Amino acid sequence: MPVLSTFLISHDSQPNIPLPLPFHRPRMDSKYSVDAITAAKSLQVFTFIYTSMATFWTYDYACSMREEGIFLLYSSWNRVKMLYVVTRYVPFLLFSVHLYLNFVPNETSNMCQSINNICSSFSLISSVCSECFFILRTYALWNNDKVVLAAMLSTFAAVIVGSMVALFTATVTAPFETSAIPGITGCYQSSGSARLFVPFLLLFGLELMLISLTLTCAIRNWRTNNSSFYVVILKHNVLYYACGLFFSTVNVLTSLLLDYAYSGMFQDFQFIIHAILATRMHLYLWHADHNRDCNTSDLISLSQLAPAPHIESA
Repeated sequence: MPVLSTFLISHDSQPNIPLPLPFHRPRMDSKYSVDAITAAKSLQVFTFIYTSMATFWTYDYACSMREEGIFLLYSSWNRVKMLYVVTRYVPFLLFSVHLYLNFVPNETSNMCQSINNICSSFSLISSVCSECFFILRTYALWNNDKVVLAAMLSTFAAVIVGSMVALFTATVTAPFETSAIPGITGCYQSSGSARLFVPFLLLFGLELMLISLTLTCAIRNWRTNNSSFYVVILKHNVLYYACGLFFSTVNVLTSLLLDYAYSGMFQDFQFIIHAILATRMHLYLWHADHNRDCNTSDLISLSQLAPAPHIESA
């Protein structure tokens, strides 16, 4: 009994020491504003998405390295092959520059603007080259119809000019900001970047025009042309344009409805998906053509994209 009373006395005499909470996070809003915390979280999400894109692109490149090596080694140099090389390797430059921007600390607004202009140029080049693949395909499906080509090229030129104006004017009028919280790298456009929806709205219109031309051609020739290559090209075109329409819609909505870095988190993702689809589909068709021992020429026709002898004219 004395032992128990001694224990109770000694236990009661100890001061009340609060136990540490293992998952306790400091209250940042006492030191930083809600706006600063939200901006920091958006930068973290944006960096995660961009790192995931780079990982996915590297994985895709590793998986197709053998097929690509055969294509680069044995295919003849023509306009389509040069287009393939640019479409395939420009995203590596885009990732290198943008990941530098995402992870290097102590950026300034001017530095962010300069690097973002470089990234926008790479994104525009990648998108233009990817679309050129399928403009050529659509032109070939229409048996090299000059009227169709003129309509596609004029629309495409208008989209390029409008996108360049919207991109670079938005960069000038919407200054870049960095996070006020230490350890958060990257930068974002604080205000005025809502007009960045314009390039994706224009791209949506272009994709809608091209998929309409492809479907019209398919409806006209579905009874007279049963070539397997013709069917594959139609399926590739429809899949590519459907992805373009979907991601363009997503980017228009995020640019208009979201703030901070959230507004641009899927913009380059669309260009990367376009580049992967364009190069993968071209590799598939070239290998199928190569295995059938068909010769290709430098003419803008289905002979670049699928064996011409197997394509019947409407």
